Amino acid sequence: MQYIRLHAQAPDKPVLGQPCNGCGVCCSAEPCPVGQWLFGQREGACPALQWQAQTARYGCGVLLNPRRYLRWLPAWAEPVARRWLARRIAAGKGCDSDAELLD
Repeated sequence: MQYIRLHAQAPDKPVLGQPCNGCGVCCSAEPCPVGQWLFGQREGACPALQWQAQTARYGCGVLLNPRRYLRWLPAWAEPVARRWLARRIAAGKGCDSDAELLD
């Protein structure tokens, strides 16, 4: 059994396949392939997972601010990097976490 910590205001995890709502469960459990590549970590919460207080949801720091994590990336390339990274992590494709949560 794995325990993860989430912000008290985080939305409930959607059902597998439903639209992502920024609950943070998937990225708190393990890094995605991009996170594994960037951070060399396969277990535990992704270091790029960011709580966004203004929207009360989690977001991917690599997508929100690519140059923070890819310091070599020129500013003009950020939009292209965001699109490429979003495809790599299937952002916007729906919940892909089959984690079962305890109340």
